[in-house]
Amino acid sequence: MLRALYRFIYFRLLGWKLEDHRPPDMPNYIIVVAPHTSNWDFPLGVLVRRIARLGDTRYLAKASLFRPPLGWFFRALGGYPVDRSKSQNMVDQVVTYFREVPGFKLAITPEGTRKRQDNWKTGFYYIAKAANVPIILCALDYGRKTVSFSAPFVMSDDKDADIERMKDHYRNVKGCNPELGVF
Repeated sequence: MLRALYRFIYFRLLGWKLEDHRPPDMPNYIIVVAPHTSNWDFPLGVLVRRIARLGDTRYLAKASLFRPPLGWFFRALGGYPVDRSKSQNMVDQVVTYFREVPGFKLAITPEGTRKRQDNWKTGFYYIAKAANVPIILCALDYGRKTVSFSAPFVMSDDKDADIERMKDHYRNVKGCNPELGVF
C-alpha cells in the first residue's frame, strides 16, 4: 500500500524516474549515493528505498541527528549514528554487520556532508573490501529527475583509481544544489 503511494508521489506528482541496473539476487551490498547536496536528498532516498524494494537498507548519519526530539525518527528509518569527532573503528563495526546480519545493505554518501567536497571519505571502500560485498552507485540527478542504480561496480586493488572511476560515474549528475556537487 505504501509503495503504491510512494510511486504515485515520486512518479506522478513529482515527475521522477527510476533506472535500476542491480541484479535481482544480490543479498548484501553498499549503495554509494551521490551527489549529496541538499536536505531534500533524504526524503527522496526514503521514497526511492521503498519504490526500488531496497528493503531494510540502513544508512550512516552524523550523531547529532539521533538526539531528542527526532532521534527516534532517524533510527526508525534505519539510521546508525556516527560520531565524527572520535575514531570508533566504524569500518570494523560495519563489516561485522555484513557478516552477522542476513541481507544487510548500507547506503552511504561519500562526501559525508552536503557541502562541496573534492575528496570523498573512503570508509565505504574499506568496508566493501573487508566484507567482500559489491558497491552499487546511486545517482540522484535533479537535472534529469532520475535516480539511477548501477550494476555492481568492479573494484580493483587500486583504491585511488577506483574512487576516480566512481567520481567519473557522477560527473554529469546534477545535485539539488549543483554548485555543491562538483568534484
